[in-house]
Amino acid sequence: MVALEPHETQFMKYVMDTAGKEGIYLQMIPFFNDYYPAHPTFDFVGKTNLINLRATPLKKAGNALAKRLMDIVGSLLLIIILSPGMLLVAIGVRLSGSGPVIFCQERVGRNKKPFVMHKFRSMRDNTAHDAWTVKIDARRTGFGRFMLLQLFDVLVGNMSLVGPRPELPRYVRQFKVDVPLNLVRQQVRPGMTGWAQVNGVRGDTSIEKRVEYDIWYIENWSLGLDIRILLKTAFGGMINNE
Repeated sequence: MVALEPHETQFMKYVMDTAGKEGIYLQMIPFFNDYYPAHPTFDFVGKTNLINLRATPLKKAGNALAKRLMDIVGSLLLIIILSPGMLLVAIGVRLSGSGPVIFCQERVGRNKKPFVMHKFRSMRDNTAHDAWTVKIDARRTGFGRFMLLQLFDVLVGNMSLVGPRPELPRYVRQFKVDVPLNLVRQQVRPGMTGWAQVNGVRGDTSIEKRVEYDIWYIENWSLGLDIRILLKTAFGGMINNE
């Protein structure tokens, strides 16, 4: 096993030649190991090897198609099944205070493209939707916390059933400066629920920790992981505490 530092790379040829002559199976720990993704992939341009440092399972067309099909089928079925509940929530929101039943807000989606996210109004004051919320927030209504309307955003392709939390544009700009790797989360569609949320990292919690969980999810994605997250969300309730 070879672990050369940057200033020692001139020894690499000698080490490899010696290992070849002696028939030694060689493994190398690159000096940039701390920046390596969980599952790096390689491309080739002529005789040059390129390491994809941000290659993820969802970069593969088959995986992306499988996830999108699950989103379409899952959201459509849930819309049909939960439509009576949506009607009751809409009535509850209307009775809980003034303002529109449906709240529309710009969020940042995949590839940093903005989209309009829909949800039942969860604040008594519409302007409060733009402010960072805390666990106990007197501005909340009793009904608008249910994220049912986001199923329509999933169906049209702006969101996914599972993914990082969709952020407001101004928070994305702020986190770009304050939180390293935050924009890596924009490589995939934001989700109604996610790995960070089911592990308790949601609402008024550490953004750095949320990014850490989201990047782990992106680098280790599988349909099985999505199903696991959805099941944990279902038993925890389709409720937005953010």
